[in-house]
Amino acid sequence: MDELSLSARNFPDQPAAAVAQTTGDGRLLSENRMQPISLALFWHQHQPYYPDDVSGETLMPWVRLHGTKDYYGMALHLKEVPEFRCTINLVPSLLAQILRYTDRGGSDRHLDVSRASAESLTEGDAHYLLDQFFMASVDHMIRPFPRYHELYMKRGLGRDPVERALARFTARDLRDLQVWNNLTWIHPLAFEQDAELRELRNKGRFWTEAEKHRLLDKQLQILREIIPLHRELAASGQIELTTTPFYHPIMPLLWDKRSARQAMPECDLPKFLDSYPNDARVHVERAVALHKELFGSAPVGMWPSEGSVAQEVIPVIAQGGIEWIATDEEILARSTNGWISRDSQGYMRHPEMLYRPWRVEEQGHQLQVVFRDHGLSDLIGFHYQRSDPKRAAGDMLGRVEAIGRAVEANNGGRPALVPVILDGENCWEYYPDGGVEFLRTLYQTVAKHPAIRPCRIRDYVREHPATDRIGRLFAGSWISHNFAIWIGHHEDNTAWDLLHQARLHLLQVQAQGNASGTALARAWDEIYIAEGSDWYWWFGDDHSSAQDELFDQLFRKHLQNVYTLLGSQPPSVLNRPIARLQRKVIHTDPKGFLNVKVDGRRTYFEWINAGHYIAGSERGTMTLVTEGVIREVYFGFDLERLMLRIDTAHAAKDDLAQVSELRLIFQEPAGYEVRIAQPGHATAEAVVYRGGERVAHTAVCTAADLIFEMTIPFTELGLAPEDPVHMFLEVLSDGQSVDRAPREGALELRVPGADYELIMWQA
Repeated sequence: MDELSLSARNFPDQPAAAVAQTTGDGRLLSENRMQPISLALFWHQHQPYYPDDVSGETLMPWVRLHGTKDYYGMALHLKEVPEFRCTINLVPSLLAQILRYTDRGGSDRHLDVSRASAESLTEGDAHYLLDQFFMASVDHMIRPFPRYHELYMKRGLGRDPVERALARFTARDLRDLQVWNNLTWIHPLAFEQDAELRELRNKGRFWTEAEKHRLLDKQLQILREIIPLHRELAASGQIELTTTPFYHPIMPLLWDKRSARQAMPECDLPKFLDSYPNDARVHVERAVALHKELFGSAPVGMWPSEGSVAQEVIPVIAQGGIEWIATDEEILARSTNGWISRDSQGYMRHPEMLYRPWRVEEQGHQLQVVFRDHGLSDLIGFHYQRSDPKRAAGDMLGRVEAIGRAVEANNGGRPALVPVILDGENCWEYYPDGGVEFLRTLYQTVAKHPAIRPCRIRDYVREHPATDRIGRLFAGSWISHNFAIWIGHHEDNTAWDLLHQARLHLLQVQAQGNASGTALARAWDEIYIAEGSDWYWWFGDDHSSAQDELFDQLFRKHLQNVYTLLGSQPPSVLNRPIARLQRKVIHTDPKGFLNVKVDGRRTYFEWINAGHYIAGSERGTMTLVTEGVIREVYFGFDLERLMLRIDTAHAAKDDLAQVSELRLIFQEPAGYEVRIAQPGHATAEAVVYRGGERVAHTAVCTAADLIFEMTIPFTELGLAPEDPVHMFLEVLSDGQSVDRAPREGALELRVPGADYELIMWQA
C-alpha cells in the first residue's frame, strides 16, 4: 500500500479507515495480523530552570504545581496498569528543581504567599495572591469547584484592578484562595489514594490555617515521591527513562546558528555567530551524569530539546552513550527530500517508512532515530480533551490499527513502530477530569489488546534495529521543521547577542585568572541556564503568556549573574526588557454595529466592524501542528441581535457538510447553547437550548455558502444591555468534538446599549 489516508471524519488529519474497523472501545473487528503493532507512547516532562541561584529566589511555582499534579499523577497511572509499557523523558533541569524542594528546603514566591497567614498578609502579598492564584484552566480547574469559582468571579479579572478587587475579599476569602489554588493542582488520583486529601477538598471552604498547612505538607510529601516512583517503574522494566540536554538548549543553534537557514534561507541571524560546541557537550554530559546518579544507570535514549536535530550534533550525542533519539515526522520528510511526506489532504507517501527507526551516521558515530506521528500526538494534546474519553481512546487505537494494516506488507517483516510523543504535563489541565478516564481506558485497553503491544522505544530499536540510513539529517525542530521560534526574530536575536557578550566576558575573565574556580563554575552555570530554549520560546511573536515579562526578567537576571559572580558591573542594557512587542490577544473587539444579511456570501463591508478571531494555539506552553475546521470567526451585533460568521479552509457549505453538528456554547449567560444540525446543508435547523432543555419558537437565522453566518436575538438568550457574553464554537462529528474556536478561553463582548455607537464614535 503506497498511501495512507490521514484525514478522518471524526478528527482532523488522521486515518479515515480507523473508526470503521473498530468498536467503540477500540477492539479490532478482524484480527488476523501476524505481528502486534508496537505503540510507543513517549511523555516529555519538562520545566525551565526558574530559580535564581545567586539571590536564592524562585519566582514561578510551575515545577511544584505540575509536580503534584502531572509528574506524580502520570506515574500513578502507570502503577495502575503494570502490563503497560512506555517511555518517559525527564529533563535534568526539572529533576534538579524537584530536588531543590525535597532535599534542600527550597521554596518559591507562590509557596511563600501560600504559607503566610491570611490575616497578616502584606498588601503586596495580597495583590500577588489575587493576580497569581487563578492561573489554572477556568473551565476544568476553577469552575467545577463552587467556592473557587465564587472567588474567581469576585476577583473580576480583566475588569477590576487588583487594588479595587482586594476590598471585596475578607481574610477568610484569601485563605480559601490560598487553599483552592494549591488543591486544584493536585492530581485526581492522589485524592483517590489519600483520605486526608479528600477530606480537605470535600470541606470546600472556610479552612483554618492549620488545615492549610496540612495541605502544604501533603504537597511536599507528594513531591518527595516523584523521583522514587519513576525509579521504581524503571527498575521494574515498565518504563524507559530518557533524558534531554541539561538546561534544554536548542543544540543545533549552540553548534551553528547558521543551521537555521537550512529551513529558512532568508532568516535574519544574530550579530554574533560563534559556535559553542563545548557548551553542547556539557549539556549532554551533565544530563547523562545526573540521570545515572538518580536512576542507577545511564539513559539509552534522548529527546533533543524541542526535537531539534542536525547532522553536526550526532557525534556529541552519541559520545554521551545515547543509542537513539526522537524528533518529528517532518524532519524525516525533509531528510528524504519529500519521498516520505503528506500531501495537503493528509495522505502519506510510503507510510511504512515513517513507522520504523532510521540510522544516521557522522564522523564514525551513529544513532537510531524515531519520528513522531505528529497528527496522533496532537489528538491527545489538543483534540481528545473535548471528547468522550472512552470513545477517544478507542479512536486512537483504531487509528493505530489502521496504520498497522497500511504498512504491514511493506515493513520487512518487522512490526510497525507508532511513536506518539508529546508533553506529559501541559495538556491534562484542559481535560475535564485531568485526563484520568482517557488514560485509564487507553492503558487498560492496550494492555489487553491482541493487535497492539505497548513498548519502550529502547526495546524496539534493540530488537528491530534500523536498516535504513538517512544520508543527511535535516536541521530543524518538531515545530514546522525549523527553528523559527528560537531565532530570526529581532527579540530572539537580541537575546542571543546578549548571551554571547556575557559568555565572551566570562572567557576573558577566565583567561586572565581574575576569578576563583568557584565563581567561574557558577558563572558558567548561569550561561548554560541562559542557553535554555524556554527563554527564546517567549521572545518574538510566536507565543505569549501572562508571565512574558517575568520570563524576560529571569533571562536577563541569569546574564546579570554572570557579571556579578565575576565581580563585574552588568551592562546597563540588561536592565531593559528585551521584549518590545505588544502581546497578541485572542481576538479583537467589535468596533460598531453590523448590518448583516444572512446569506452565506462573503460581503466584506457587512463584517468590517466585527470582532475577529484567527484560529491558532492559544495555549502558550504547547503548539498545535495540525489544523481544524474553523479558520476564522467574526462576531458582533446590532441593537437586537448577536451575529457570527465562520470562515473555513474552503467553501463553508462543503467543509461543514463533513460534520454533524455545530454548537455555539455560552459561558455567559450560563446554560445557553445553540445547536445547528448538519450546518453545511440548506435545511440546517438551529435550536436554542437552556440548561439542556430545548427552547420553543426560536428565531435563530443561519446560512452556509462560501462562509457560515448566524444571527441570534439577544432576547432568546435572556440578555439585556451591558450584560456580558462569553461564548465559544464547537464542531462535532458523530458526537465527538473535532474543533473548538477559540481553542482555549472564550470570545467576549457586552450587549450594546442604545448609546453604543455614540460612545464608540467619541472613543
